[in-house]
Amino acid sequence: MTNDLKLGMTVGYWQKHPEDLTDTVQAAESLGYDSVFTAEAYGSDALTPLAWFGARTSKIKLGTAVTQMSARTPTATAMHALTLDGLSGGRLILGVGVSGPQVVEGWYGQPFGKPLARTREYIDIMRQVWARENPVTGTGPHHPIPYPGGTGLGKPLKSIVHPRRADIPVYLGAEGPKNVALAAEIADGWIPFFLDPTLVDQIYGPSLAGRPANFDIAAPVTTVVTDDLDSALTIAKLPLALYMGGMGARERNFHLDLIGRLGYADAAQKVQELFLAGRKEEAVRAVPDELADATSLLGPIERIKERIQLWRDSPITTILIGGVRDEPTLRALRDVILG
Repeated sequence: MTNDLKLGMTVGYWQKHPEDLTDTVQAAESLGYDSVFTAEAYGSDALTPLAWFGARTSKIKLGTAVTQMSARTPTATAMHALTLDGLSGGRLILGVGVSGPQVVEGWYGQPFGKPLARTREYIDIMRQVWARENPVTGTGPHHPIPYPGGTGLGKPLKSIVHPRRADIPVYLGAEGPKNVALAAEIADGWIPFFLDPTLVDQIYGPSLAGRPANFDIAAPVTTVVTDDLDSALTIAKLPLALYMGGMGARERNFHLDLIGRLGYADAAQKVQELFLAGRKEEAVRAVPDELADATSLLGPIERIKERIQLWRDSPITTILIGGVRDEPTLRALRDVILG
């Protein structure tokens, strides 16, 4: 059970067109929201918007949920992080994740193999950069530093810059139990996806058993405040259908596997089949109402006030409201979630 639930927001990545959400982020900051998180897929990046928001705010924490590891070498991500953390006054939360083979190999042109080992090496190298205790080296097979080949002139280096913080918090975006266990072992927090708060202990209890006391579980939650629950359910089904159907290959889709662990394996397969056949509206309708409702906060504010107790009764420590843009709704959600 979480006694002091923190409240943040997620603005995700751009959909089709550039979108400046500075007004929304400033409103969230003025209302006392703890953090704002961005994301990336294969369009807008996660770090540039945070620099934009950070220059226009002063207190709200700036998080990525998540930066994709295959998009940047670990030293490049560490450079981005120390730069943004320095300019923002130490407000960065760096969420990283491996993504899936469809994106890693199809978009970034990188091999996908052994994601757990790659993640461990990646985070270790970033922390070496920020600590500046020794020149940075990577002894693993996935991120060797110096590069074992080429001219032979490469040598281990230290960051020229002394970071504002040597302990920039690193969160891991993870869905599978083994990856969640890795987050509990080596990261400062876990960013789950499509989480049913009533099933966290059942599905992930063993994975989270060894987490430190201050470990943050920051859950993005699709949130729709309206008196029309049916329309809210439809909105919540859109990302579920997209990730089950389109954000992974037919043969290997970690999001599909996640929905199966939540108890909807047959429905997930149907959604994927419809989506990949181009029948996207049918795919959305095929998402079970119960799944959309369990992983979201939907309906009138009074209903959300009742359902937030499910999140308080879970191990989740931070709620990241997703999909809300206007100040009055942000205020109402603050009042019922933190009140």
